Amino acid sequence: MTDRELSNLQVFLVEPSHTQQLIIIQYLQSFGISDIGCVATGGELFERLQHSRPDLVVSAMYLPDMTGVELVHALRKDGASYEMAFLLISSETNIKYLEPIRQAGAIAILPKPFTREAMHTALQSTLEYVHPEKLGLEHIDIEDLRVLLVDDSEFSLKYLIKVFNNIGIDQLAVAHDGRQGLQLFSQHYFDLVVTDYNMPEMDGLQLVEHIRNHPERGSTPILMVTSEQNQSRLAAIEKSDVSAILDKPFEPTSIKRLLLNLLN
Repeated sequence: MTDRELSNLQVFLVEPSHTQQLIIIQYLQSFGISDIGCVATGGELFERLQHSRPDLVVSAMYLPDMTGVELVHALRKDGASYEMAFLLISSETNIKYLEPIRQAGAIAILPKPFTREAMHTALQSTLEYVHPEKLGLEHIDIEDLRVLLVDDSEFSLKYLIKVFNNIGIDQLAVAHDGRQGLQLFSQHYFDLVVTDYNMPEMDGLQLVEHIRNHPERGSTPILMVTSEQNQSRLAAIEKSDVSAILDKPFEPTSIKRLLLNLLN
């Protein structure tokens, strides 16, 4: 995808600081993007959304009337909002505040200050998200693939469904925790399992262990999508029998690349 295609993106920017607005606008314009709407509050954004739906919403974490977390949660209550990408730009580093953004399916989280390269990657991911191309696999019809998604976050599940639908995979089963996921896995055949790590009832590692002990389908590819930051837990995931690990937030192209490696 070229910067010429990036120039066609429509962006709404939610940023109370005039200085930060100018900085972000300059970055966006450097990629040829000219259709940029600026507001200072969440309320102004939702008023604008009643008349126009952009490709990308870029927001700060702290707004005069709400936080970025409250904004993205309010956005994602509307199922149609998953047609838009969401990008957070913030100096916030506290996991407690960033975790809900990751779970809500942000296309990326950029720090302040950010680099031009990081912005370019986020915009490329946005383009891939809003104008997707179907995945091509050797010897496998992508439309025949059956995938089990396991995540206790409704926002995260909806984002995953959108990403997989975008690449041509429509046969998706959904479970809200590891125990429910294991039950579905035992009852139906799946070509791929995609699971979160932190879940109630049964976590992702326990689910992986149960699947690997299945007498007939223990070799099913398993992709773990996680926002886990704890190093000891990450080490445990890496030592487990997962086929691949993907961090939240992730780029849609990363899913494509991993699926090509896992399923070809």
